[in-house]
Amino acid sequence: MNLVITGDGSHTIRVPEINEHYHSTFGALAESMHVFINAGLGFFKGNRDLAVFEVGFGTGLNALLSCIEGAKMSIRLEYHALEKYPVDFELAMKLNYPVMIDSSPDAAGLFRDIHLLPWNESKLIRHGFKLHKIKADLLDYNHKSTYDLVYYDAFAPEKQPEMWTMDIFKKIRDALNPGGILVTYCVKGDVKRVLIAAGYKIEKLPGPVGKREMLRAG
Repeated sequence: MNLVITGDGSHTIRVPEINEHYHSTFGALAESMHVFINAGLGFFKGNRDLAVFEVGFGTGLNALLSCIEGAKMSIRLEYHALEKYPVDFELAMKLNYPVMIDSSPDAAGLFRDIHLLPWNESKLIRHGFKLHKIKADLLDYNHKSTYDLVYYDAFAPEKQPEMWTMDIFKKIRDALNPGGILVTYCVKGDVKRVLIAAGYKIEKLPGPVGKREMLRAG
């Protein structure tokens, strides 16, 4: 895997085996802020406690942003992130997200602490942000908790079709609390139809740079 500079200057990682990137090449940081923070976390503005489930921990960018933005919003987060193939620690530490977000030493320290947390353990990383990283395959995973917000950040359907099936989305819907939502960058027709068939009400929202639309479903 190798680092790539995206359109907004932030890094992403390219996986040569499937010719896919972890984030949008138009802007990794911009995409995460738009899809997962603004349309996801921002939906719960005014809440005080929130349970989040991330499908695809990947580079740790969404967790980093959630910790920082959750503190600004005064929301306490119980954050569970699932990943089958963790990114190598040394490679993760080369990512420029802390500098792009906040040049203070705390941002870099926070990003390091997020990646240093052992898999399958829970820890209060910062005040109001408890992280539990789960090394597992979503196809085999059985939820032990329920959630208010799901970040669905798997690789695209043409790269990982098994991650965009009816069974997967039904499993996630069963783990949503009343009023809970799922947000994803993907707005393909097949995905919309599967979500509707799985019992979700979908909402198309303006997409991040490079994409016309995104999805919010609940």
